[in-house]
Order: sequence, then C-alpha cells, then structure tokens
Amino acid sequence: MNTVRRRAARSAAAFAAAAVLCVAAAPSTATAAAPATAAPTAKQAPSAPPVELPAGMYGTTDPTYDGVWRQSLAMLAQRAVNVMPADSAVNWLLGQQCDSGAFPAYRPDATKPCDATTVVDTNSTAAAVQILAALTTYPDAMNNGLSWLTSVQNEDGGWGYNAGAPSDANSTGLVIGALAAGGAPVGTRLSTDGRSPYQALNSFAIPCDAKEGGGAFGYQPDKSGKLLPNADATAAGLLGGIGKRMVTTGVEPGPAPVCQDLHPLTPERAARNGAAYLVKALAKTGHLDQPPMPGAADSAPLPDHGNTAEAVVALTTAGYGRQAAASMKWLEKNSAAWAKENGPAAYAQLIFAAHTTSTDPRTFGGTDLVKALNATGPAPKWIGPKPLTTDEQQKVLAEQKEEKSSMSGNLWTIGIGLFAALAIGALFVVRAKRRRS
Repeated sequence: MNTVRRRAARSAAAFAAAAVLCVAAAPSTATAAAPATAAPTAKQAPSAPPVELPAGMYGTTDPTYDGVWRQSLAMLAQRAVNVMPADSAVNWLLGQQCDSGAFPAYRPDATKPCDATTVVDTNSTAAAVQILAALTTYPDAMNNGLSWLTSVQNEDGGWGYNAGAPSDANSTGLVIGALAAGGAPVGTRLSTDGRSPYQALNSFAIPCDAKEGGGAFGYQPDKSGKLLPNADATAAGLLGGIGKRMVTTGVEPGPAPVCQDLHPLTPERAARNGAAYLVKALAKTGHLDQPPMPGAADSAPLPDHGNTAEAVVALTTAGYGRQAAASMKWLEKNSAAWAKENGPAAYAQLIFAAHTTSTDPRTFGGTDLVKALNATGPAPKWIGPKPLTTDEQQKVLAEQKEEKSSMSGNLWTIGIGLFAALAIGALFVVRAKRRRS
C-alpha cells in the first residue's frame, strides 16, 4: 500500500464502477460526497504538462486527483530519512482538510469551506493522517481525520475509496495503516454491524486451493461475486493484515511463506497467504507487471515499479526479506527513470522500500532519491544526519556491548588491585603494632 495509490488495482473500470455505486449510495454532504473520476497513479506516467501550483506543493503536474496523496507521501518519505518538510508544505496540507476532518484529493481554493460539492475520500485522508502522526505536532488535525475515517466505516468493517462506496482491499488496508499510525485500536474498531477491519480484509482473500490466484487478495468481487487475484490488493492486504502503516521497518527474515487454508481464517494467516502469492508472482522476473491497457496494440505487460516496491515493503515487514531481496535489487537497477517521470509520490515509494530493507536511498542504483525528492517541492526546513541502517545499528550495539564488557573487566581488575593494596596496607599496620608491643 505504499504505492502511489490511486493504485493500479484502481483501474479505470474499477473507479467507474465505484463512481456509479457511490452516486447512488453516498449522502450528498461535505463528509461523504459523490466520487470523482479515477485519479492517476504514480505508476502511470503523468500526461499533463507542468502547471503553476500553490506555494508548498510537491510536483509539477495537475494535482486535481492526487494533490493530497503525493504531498502526504513526499513528506512521509522525508521524515523516514530524517528530513523535516518545509512549513509551507505542512501548512498547505493542513489547509486542505475540511472541518469534518476529511481530506479531498485537492481543492484549489482552501479559503472556501468544504460543502456538498467537495469530493473527499478515504485514501487522501488516510495518507494525510499518517504524515500528521509522523510529524507529531498536529494531534487535533490527525484526530479529526481519524474521526472522519471511523465515521464512514462500512457495515462489513472496511472502507471504499469514497464514503458509502463498497469496501475494497486497498482502501481498507490503507485506513488500517492510518488507524495504527494514530494509535487507534484496529481490531476493536467495529462497524455498526459489529465487524472489524480485519474481517473486511479477510473477505477479499482467495482460498489457497483456488484454481487461480490461491492466497492472493482481490480488489473487490466482480459482477458475479468472484474475486480475481490482484497483486496490488494483495500487498495492501498483507500490510494491512499485520496492522502496519506505509512507512515500516523490516523484521528478522524467516522461512519462506506457505499458503494454508484455515477455518476460520485469521487475519495473520490471510496476510501470510498473500505473502506466498506475492513471492510466487515475483519469482520469475523479480518484478510485478501492469495489466495491459484495454484496446492497446501491444498486449505485452510492462513492469509495475510501484506495485513491486509495495510488495517489497510488505514482504520485508512480514519477515520475508530474503524472498524480496531480488526484487529490491531490480528496483535499484531499473526504477530511477520511472521515479523521475512520475514525480514525488514515486520517489517516496522507492524511499519506503529502501527504508524497510535498510538500503541507502541516497545511493539507490546511482541515484540520490532523497535529493531528487527534495527538489520536487519546497526546500526542507532542515536535513538531519543520515539515519543508520539496520546493519549499522547492530554494529553500534555490538561495539557498545563490547565496550561495556571491556569496561566491566577493567573495573573488576581495578577493584581487585585496590582490595589487594588495602589488604597489604592492613598487614603492614598489624605488623607495626606487634613491633611496638
């Protein structure tokens, strides 16, 4: 889910379907407006030329569908590498929030209050909540965002892209990350029907014994109610299933994941089944593929850099870093041009992957991702020391332990010496007394 989400799973068809459903289901209010058209993702090359943007924004392309999204991801990536975003960047984001707590994808005139025509969405809001949590100095704005998200939870326990839209794996996983970032209990965040977000995620899990895509997550059921395997939704389901946000750290890698059907299916089991599917999907080429565009003359799939980065984050966070290592190397070798073309959210997504795998984003396949990201927006407020990688942290801890052990040994030696000196001194005193007597 770290993807530059208006994710690949949100194909034009999926968005169109959600739009039709939302127009019918969502109340016409400032907190639950009818959805807009599909938003472009950072996985898709921006087609619009550079436009003049408000001060403090990241990127140069039309922000209509991804302004808050790319702003939030850019600042999240900066904080992950010890860079403090400019005040103007934070203030622009805060200015986008509606009184309800929700965020739209973008509203050009933030001086006008949100009304029934303001289209807010769960993805923009969840991303904004995560960066507000990371900044730590805006608890009211963060809590207002969380309050709105919980207020639009569907009866099945999940969330759709817009308030009132049917739940999907991607949005549900992203909101789980926002709840976790804000310190809200995910498992006990029950809907009016008494269902948790994890139960909603499980409903998108495909059984291991399915003919197609065993272990994967589907974005949403199709018209016939069938779930189709979707790598983007699977990465989101995996990360959400273990209760993690977009910026995570890897854990000690263990054995390769296996797919097992359990009854009842637990959230962790569903997540690990998803990991098994992703490992298999990545095994052939080291990357995931974009589905071919309908009607395209060339039906050959193209590499999906964004989803691959998200899969690396999810797998490494779940303890499958060994299985994700080849894909991380593929990203380092092949993704610089993609990020340059797609802008701040794409740079952020690669930084998330680097952060999770303890890879230096400043020497990422010959590209300094941090410098490139910083250049897409206002100059940072400050740039701190380069954070230590996991290996470097372990080395420092080992040196500190060795130094402590050495110091303890020295103190013990000194103590023995002092004791011996005192004993000898006492012996001389006793002998001197005997001579005088």
